[in-house]
Amino acid sequence: MAETIKRQTAHKLRIGDILKGKPIIDEQKSPEGQPIQRFKFLELGDKNIVRVNIVANIIDKYMSEATEEGRKKYLSLTIDDASGQIRLKTFGEDTARFQSIVQGNTVIVIGTIRFYNNELYISPEIIKETDPRYLLVRKLELDRERPKKEVNKEEVLAIKDQIIEMIKKAEESGGLETDQLYHTLTEVSPDIISQEIQKMLEEGLAYEPRPGKIRYLG
Repeated sequence: MAETIKRQTAHKLRIGDILKGKPIIDEQKSPEGQPIQRFKFLELGDKNIVRVNIVANIIDKYMSEATEEGRKKYLSLTIDDASGQIRLKTFGEDTARFQSIVQGNTVIVIGTIRFYNNELYISPEIIKETDPRYLLVRKLELDRERPKKEVNKEEVLAIKDQIIEMIKKAEESGGLETDQLYHTLTEVSPDIISQEIQKMLEEGLAYEPRPGKIRYLG
């Protein structure tokens, strides 16, 4: 019977979390005695991360063809989820699987973390286009898994001021999509943002011309 190979868990993360991790390098030597550095895993808190599951937007795409000198075909996709940016890299025949992905797509990416030339990047196994709204769904999902942080009154007032300022600036364009608050205020708990929006509506500081959009009354 063929041996079953166990795959590493693909951890659901935001890009900003990945960039905070510490690459763990295994120092080895070649048969000729030359030093070789091999990436083992990304240390993030109490987890050792090898594979990831990310939802993000494609903001840049670059492709180069194979050359007569032996350089392989190469595809690079830069993704952004409002917490940070990271590149997806594929080489050779693997590039054909992802050629249809274009800048502007929102995608689910499952892949393996790599580290080379002081750059963290992802070698993708799956890149699947998805609804842009799933970016917010993933953010809320991960934020609610984080340990609750106590927020004092002064911090809440500062958050409220940020929300009011964003809503005021959006008046020229007819109001602010509330999703934008969650995407922009990445360090703030979604529960606190929802709470402050609700207070503003109750106090008559703002109103909703339609669900998911807010305008300033003052």
